[in-house]
Amino acid sequence: MEISIRDGGPDDIPVILGMLDSCVEWLVAQGRTGQWGTEPLSRSPRTVESVARYIDEGSVFIAEADGVPAATLTITDAPGAYLAHLPPPGEPERYIHWLASDRRFKGHGVGSALLAHAAEATRRAGVALLRVDCYAGDDRKLVAYYEANGFTPTDTYTAGVNNDWPGQVLAMRVRP
Repeated sequence: MEISIRDGGPDDIPVILGMLDSCVEWLVAQGRTGQWGTEPLSRSPRTVESVARYIDEGSVFIAEADGVPAATLTITDAPGAYLAHLPPPGEPERYIHWLASDRRFKGHGVGSALLAHAAEATRRAGVALLRVDCYAGDDRKLVAYYEANGFTPTDTYTAGVNNDWPGQVLAMRVRP
């Protein structure tokens, strides 16, 4: 399978939302509803607005497997407002938002390819810090995934309506 990465944009919002819905369906099938719930994220106006906002504020990338959109992520210059209570890093950074893949491509390396691409884009921008946050509940598999891709856990946080959604911020140093 050949993986290529292209720049994305607002026209890719339906594709990105489809990937997010695929992730929710996969998580629900595993009984792992703590991360994103049970309903397709494409039905959430808040999620649709978030995806569009991050595309406007940053750079979106789409990984294609043999020409088929398989995964996505967006990088911006800062984390989301829900992390405003954490101390800032004290240096310029790039921040990953909405890493998701069409679960038909699970295990083919499309997510890892996008993370490597984000690191390279960060390096090319002359920035030494790439960060991401993720769900840290259940068995912490998502945290372990980022660690396997070169990230180191830093801050923990809680979010959500009841402040019961466990999150983990991770960082990667890149050489500009």
